[in-house]
Amino acid sequence: MAVIQSKVDTRSSEYRAYYEHNAQLMQTLEARQAAVRDAGKKGEARMREQGKLPVRERLELLLDEGTPFLELSTLAAHDMYNNESPGAGIITGIGIIHGVECMISANNPAIKGGTSYPITVDKSLRAQEIARVNGLPTVYLVESGGANLPHQSELFVKGGRGFANQAQMSALGLPQISLVFGNSTAGGAYVPGLSDYTVFVRNQALAFLGGPPLVKMATGEEVDEETLGGTDMHARISGLADYVAENDADAVRIGREIVANLNWRKTIRAELRTPEEPRYDPDELLGIVPIDTVRKPLDMREVLARLLDGSRLYEFKPDYGSTLVCGHAHLGGFPVGVVANNGVLFSESANKAAQFIQLCNHARIPIIYFQNITGFMVGTKAEHGGIIKDGSKMINAVANSSVPQFSVLVGGAYGAGYYAMCGRSYDPRLIFAWATSRTAVMGAEQAAGVLGIVQEASMRRKGIEPDMEAIEQMKQMVRLTFEKESDPYYGTARLWDDGILDPRATRQALITGISMSYNRDWVSEGAPRYGNFRM
Repeated sequence: MAVIQSKVDTRSSEYRAYYEHNAQLMQTLEARQAAVRDAGKKGEARMREQGKLPVRERLELLLDEGTPFLELSTLAAHDMYNNESPGAGIITGIGIIHGVECMISANNPAIKGGTSYPITVDKSLRAQEIARVNGLPTVYLVESGGANLPHQSELFVKGGRGFANQAQMSALGLPQISLVFGNSTAGGAYVPGLSDYTVFVRNQALAFLGGPPLVKMATGEEVDEETLGGTDMHARISGLADYVAENDADAVRIGREIVANLNWRKTIRAELRTPEEPRYDPDELLGIVPIDTVRKPLDMREVLARLLDGSRLYEFKPDYGSTLVCGHAHLGGFPVGVVANNGVLFSESANKAAQFIQLCNHARIPIIYFQNITGFMVGTKAEHGGIIKDGSKMINAVANSSVPQFSVLVGGAYGAGYYAMCGRSYDPRLIFAWATSRTAVMGAEQAAGVLGIVQEASMRRKGIEPDMEAIEQMKQMVRLTFEKESDPYYGTARLWDDGILDPRATRQALITGISMSYNRDWVSEGAPRYGNFRM
């Protein structure tokens, strides 16, 4: 397998300018992520006074020491709800417990009492989706005040989906494990209720459908919380508590023991190789990605050379459809197929992608897409050449692919090109963004120009002389709106991706994702069926 030969001059002024710019982007990313992780300090102080551990300390005790934890959607709810719910008040991610890859879903009671905002529900549902599709046990760290009532109309209906997911995943043999540290009331009581295993912390955990005030209003009965739904009651009378812990650390210890006794096995049916580090330093990624990825070309081979095992890529059809790089490689020892943009998608590149994706499906090889795409080619020549039917072949192949697919948004992620490169709506197992990416139907300048032309033409058809100053003001507003809404932080806040990554962390994130996917046997499913390909 050929080694990618880098042509980057790390001593050039261009490299240094890119590096400094992107290093600043990484500082912003790190600062925003740190702000989320440090949020709720007052709440954490109160928790310590009550003898409780902050949620991240619970996580640290739960996971195997020295193993990676892939936190998902760290910046969910960024600049939403007046920033009242950093990280959407919940931590989700893929971690290893007694050697078993698990999905972790942990309420953060230090932030608004762990109450759920609409995006909190979306984030927890996404975690469940990843667990279900990839065959992961789920461990819930439960302590929540329930729905954030001012937003109840936006979350109530979809909120019930989480309980259905628990029941269905249990039916699929995917263990549901709840460690209850505090409140698990009202609808939240069904989280332990629908779990296969439950651990309650004595004198802290509470679970009831209606608290004492509601009970009094509904029945006239006066009762205290512990009698109504405390740990001892659920351990001795209702039977909801399977194990009783004396404190938070003890609950985590019991949770780890439960996972250790799941008799969990993962079979990897693949030609694994000894993992190799890339031959080029991943830190150089910061000096490779241009400041403006729309106007400045980026040879995606330079990115791949700093991510793939041994910087090796066996390129498929290297002389055909040159604006798309396809090839076989290994990542962390796992075989992968790579589909990476090197420019706009022409008919040739779309056809090449469709064939390569089918080949990966027949060989049962996961596919990784690296996006830097302005879209499919437009114009008379492209339309006459069949760009619609050829682009549709690529979309057909991506949509029906049954091997795990992963996406990384490196630069532009625009238009139907974003779809064809396995955007969010095509169900990638994981999709990550870099801070250098932009996601929208088209670029801000193009959108402003299109709407300006449409507005001017509309006025002329009505016999009105266009007010070009007003049109220019409208175009400026469009530019500002598109710039704001295509920003990666806007998208990640709304779960358009599973998190913004430092480019240097991308390799490990993808390795974690690929390894995770083998918890379910997708290999024996065989190649998928496809819709009709227009020839």
